Amino acid sequence: MSTRNALPLSATHLVRDNCLCLHVQRAARGLARRFDDVFRPLGLTHGQFSLLMSLNRPEPPTIGSVAALLAMDRTTLTAALKPLERRKLVKVSVDKEDKRSRKLTITSLGRALLTKSFPVWVQTHAKIEQSMLNVRPDDLRGALRTLA
Repeated sequence: MSTRNALPLSATHLVRDNCLCLHVQRAARGLARRFDDVFRPLGLTHGQFSLLMSLNRPEPPTIGSVAALLAMDRTTLTAALKPLERRKLVKVSVDKEDKRSRKLTITSLGRALLTKSFPVWVQTHAKIEQSMLNVRPDDLRGALRTLA
């Protein structure tokens, strides 16, 4: 194999040490693991918690509006809804005003699970924020919103 066209190791180190995308992905995976661990006894993942929380509204939202909120494409959201539908935590129905659209409703079982999981989220989130010694959580949230 020819190394004439290979990037130097210094390029690898530059990306490893400076790539915002890499660092955000690593942080996101670490946070996801922490929340998955604490939600596991409740039979939830961090993504399912976020999805259920996004449905906690006075009126059922459309798939499109939830996909936009969660920064997911509609196909990925539809796949994520399937296990919640099977567990009867979420109901997907045709929008009466626009038959092409679907509305998402959190069921009473879903609300009960969300109510049970919310204090777990609060406690875990507080611990994470307290562990951020040299970073102000509000500054980090602002920077992440800018990137999004």
